[in-house]
Amino acid sequence: KVGSVTMRDRPDAWCYLRVYRVPGALVKAGRNVIAVRVHCDRFDAGLRGPAKAMALSCPQDSHTPAIPLDGQWKYAVEANYGIVTGPPQPLGPGNPNAPAALFNGMLAPLTNFPIRGAIWYQGESNVDRAAQYQHLFPALIRDWRRLWHNDHLAFYFVQLANYMATRDLPGPSQWAELREAQAMALALPHTGMAVAIDIGDGDDIHPRNKQDVGRRLAWSALYNTYGQKNVVPSGPLFRAARRQGRQISIAWDHVDGGLICRGEKLEGFAVAGADGIFAWAKAQIEGEQVVVHSDKVAETRSVSYAWADNPRCNLYNAAGLPAAPFRAKVS
Repeated sequence: KVGSVTMRDRPDAWCYLRVYRVPGALVKAGRNVIAVRVHCDRFDAGLRGPAKAMALSCPQDSHTPAIPLDGQWKYAVEANYGIVTGPPQPLGPGNPNAPAALFNGMLAPLTNFPIRGAIWYQGESNVDRAAQYQHLFPALIRDWRRLWHNDHLAFYFVQLANYMATRDLPGPSQWAELREAQAMALALPHTGMAVAIDIGDGDDIHPRNKQDVGRRLAWSALYNTYGQKNVVPSGPLFRAARRQGRQISIAWDHVDGGLICRGEKLEGFAVAGADGIFAWAKAQIEGEQVVVHSDKVAETRSVSYAWADNPRCNLYNAAGLPAAPFRAKVS
């Protein structure tokens, strides 16, 4: 045994990146076997994290490349306890999920202090309740403004990043529905959204790149709250989709210098007919619009972009900010 990390050691053990030092005395010339014991009493058991992080290296020899350990491993089930359910923690003192516990403990004491605005990064726990979030999220924003007696309180939020497996075909996505619910909050004044659809991690629900997240939030605040009009506050946001023969022309807000494709061709656009079944669409930039069509759909009724948990998408504006996912009916 060279080490272990359990939930008793740290609460984030389920997503903590392990680094173990293997004593030289345990290594021999020739073939060596590495065995990992995984114990899980909830969710899906296994090895988590990016495959490239699984490697064997020598810290004292920086010139020798690491030996990759990703790929297929042999496994055996040591014990199967079945579905084990424990009694839920009572909703009361000491339970952070008790109604109003976090608010009363962390926000209510601050409402007498003047603040210019707030930033918000949340939504993962609500992906199965996007329709509800359409009402909860703006209600929260309005309530904070009421509590601080400031109808102009700035509220900037992060749209959910890309996460989980990338799929080859367009289809339903709870993560995309939650992103749509978040974007609806832009209808409230003094709000801004930082799109993170290009800086997530398919293997980590808490992606490590918070620097770009912070920059995009800051640009919204600098432009909208502090009046720095030389700053671009957002990537392209869907404005309208109109039919032009068999093609669909998509107009955008926040083009800011022009639309840019990062790659050989635009990806992530899909269209659907009256049956509501989406098919990938060919897309090209024409001025400040994107024109899409698909030979698989005779009459397009709906269009979408980046509508997936972890979409392939590459549309940006000249400031380098990504276009926000959307779905819409075609007029």
